[in-house]
Amino acid sequence: MDHATVLLVDDEEDLRRSLGQGLELSGQDVFATGVAEDALERISRDFYGVLITDIRMPGTDGFQVMKQAFEIDPALPVVLITGHGDVPLAVEAMRAGAYDFLEKPFSVSHLASVVERALDRRRLVLENRKLREELADRTGLESRLVGRTPAMELLRRNVTALATTDADVLILGETGSGKEVVSRALHDEGPRKDKPFVALNCGALPAEIIESELFGHEKGAFTGASGQRIGKLEHAHGGTVFLDEIESMPLELQVKLLRVIENRTIERLGSNKPIELDVRFIAATKEDLEAAGKEGRFRLDLFYRLNVVNVAIPPLRDRPEDIPLLFRHLTVEARARYRREIPDIGDDYLAGLMARDWPGNVRELRNVADRFVLGLEQMPEPQSGSGASLFEQVASYERTLIAAELKRNDGAIKPTYENLGLSRKALYEKMRKYELGKDEVLSA
Repeated sequence: MDHATVLLVDDEEDLRRSLGQGLELSGQDVFATGVAEDALERISRDFYGVLITDIRMPGTDGFQVMKQAFEIDPALPVVLITGHGDVPLAVEAMRAGAYDFLEKPFSVSHLASVVERALDRRRLVLENRKLREELADRTGLESRLVGRTPAMELLRRNVTALATTDADVLILGETGSGKEVVSRALHDEGPRKDKPFVALNCGALPAEIIESELFGHEKGAFTGASGQRIGKLEHAHGGTVFLDEIESMPLELQVKLLRVIENRTIERLGSNKPIELDVRFIAATKEDLEAAGKEGRFRLDLFYRLNVVNVAIPPLRDRPEDIPLLFRHLTVEARARYRREIPDIGDDYLAGLMARDWPGNVRELRNVADRFVLGLEQMPEPQSGSGASLFEQVASYERTLIAAELKRNDGAIKPTYENLGLSRKALYEKMRKYELGKDEVLSA
């Protein structure tokens, strides 16, 4: 991001000069002018800076200048100053969207501290905008299955290859790894996307009603069946059925499910009339179904029928390089839900996230992102027993990111330093610091 600029508009030349010099001594770049239009010409949605304007000036007053600035970017921090300040005027200024209001006389040091806070706010706004634009540029699977590691690239390739087919799929993944996200991607990226997607958690449905939920029933089929009911499988006709935690399905129901998958027909409870089904089955499990089958907890014939095509989701602990990008993606989602600005995400914080084990995978990381945006999340502790200092964690994080980006670009330097926001010189210095040769990176 470019160096910040303070735009100072005041018709009093002596005051303008003294304030400008004072701000420059505090380390700011200042553009001082008595003509509001000159300052407004420098403002854009990408402008990194703050506008300071006197309220009472001949011609255009400060409120009008602020209004014109907000027409360019309503999130620009504007500080209003006046020698005729009073409480009603201050209230009016703040209601109109001013970042702050200062009454003359005030110290330059006080103004400088206000400017520092305003620039911090502006930097966050611009960074969040850039992040949202980058994430918005990710289309299709990249916006759903976020990550740059080879494991995630393989997952996206597998989903792309399978989405256009009608093959039934078994998704393998730990708790919270995103099995339903993958199943919805398989549905939405394929020809069934305009048809129903019916998700059923086999572990959440009571055993006594799961059969009725799946197959439906006729009136009088059992006590309490006062009318005909269409089951979930029939409702999904033309679309996709997602059976999550399929290892929890009762054994007697597994027999019926196997028959449905093989014949693509169902019978409602209380009826002998077969109903043809046009559905795609996607099942998901966190267990080793073959082992469960050998132990008698899952039917092996159903496992073999489902396991023709499987997709494995890598756990988050096996792809820590994806955590910074994924965490930012999740904070953007949290920002939309809670209507909060995303706090500054520092390298030390990301290093702490990368050092964790994440037994709950992406679901756990999403909870952390929610708490972070709400201002409730503390700096995560490194994995117990790691013994790594914060400096070492940050260095490890930086080295990992650079190595991953070099590998992604096949060792090409230019796209690597551009994607990382570094200069060529800075990238070479970091590669030398972390002993990252292109050959070593590509062979890793």
